[in-house]
Amino acid sequence: MRRNNYPYQPLNQQPPGSSSSSHHPDSLEAENERAAEELTQKIGALKSLTIDIGNEVRYQDKLLRGIDDDMDRTGGFLSNTMTRVVRLAKQGGGARQMCYMFLFVLFVFLLLALVLKFK
Repeated sequence: MRRNNYPYQPLNQQPPGSSSSSHHPDSLEAENERAAEELTQKIGALKSLTIDIGNEVRYQDKLLRGIDDDMDRTGGFLSNTMTRVVRLAKQGGGARQMCYMFLFVLFVFLLLALVLKFK
């Protein structure tokens, strides 16, 4: 069942009222070339976008590796500090020193919190 209002006409049939000297194949070729140009432009835009995404991924990876290295260094520093604190606690008479150490650490954390809050 065909609909009568469908605009498609096969190439070997002419729509009613048209002459046989119509340049219909030329207009189809021009339309195809126009569509090909649009497709080429879209492919170029996608290529550019893909390159930008790749650059951003490499940049983010570099940042994450830097953060990972910083965390490793901080972990090592914290481990060394905790070893020293444990050694200090085992020496005896360290209750007073541990109290001072705790107050100092509390002061540093409060200071950092204030700096980060107003940054």
